[in-house]
Amino acid sequence: MKTAILKEWSYEEFMSLPEGGPFRYEIIDGELCMTPSPNTRHQEISKNLFFKIESFLRKNPLGKVFYAPYDVVFSKDLLQVVEPDLVFVLKERSAIIGEKNIQGVPDLLVEILSPSTESSDRRLKHSLYERFGVPEYWIVDPAMDVVLIFRLSAGRYPAPLEYGQGDHLESPLLPGLSISLSEIFPS
Repeated sequence: MKTAILKEWSYEEFMSLPEGGPFRYEIIDGELCMTPSPNTRHQEISKNLFFKIESFLRKNPLGKVFYAPYDVVFSKDLLQVVEPDLVFVLKERSAIIGEKNIQGVPDLLVEILSPSTESSDRRLKHSLYERFGVPEYWIVDPAMDVVLIFRLSAGRYPAPLEYGQGDHLESPLLPGLSISLSEIFPS
């Protein structure tokens, strides 16, 4: 992840950044980070995962799922704003869903690795999501066709569950959902 400017950003400054364009903006520990738009394979995986979850939620209204670009504002004090690839919020916690973004901790965040974001997703965001208590964090690795699932336990993410080709991804947050990974990773 490339750091654009080394200064502490305010929420108002962040909200004044231009929408769209070739970059995605995030603020982690008060620092503005910019990454280029994702590649085609990344987008196909994101679309496939979103479609599976959204289709399930239409029949089982347990909450709402969103896809990037969509901001998650963890904190306005020391500004923490991320733009995960997918975000899920349980229905009983829908009060955190605002008009422009999510204000609080979602139940599930999904990051699909790209060459420009892999290090950040595996380390910086993993630590940030753990620190803010995100109950479940998925890292999708397109190079290996695997999904790593981190589930918060006693305030920490223990070793992840690993799902690969031929496996069916399941989550206690979405009881009854079973996603065949062969349908997620395009050939």
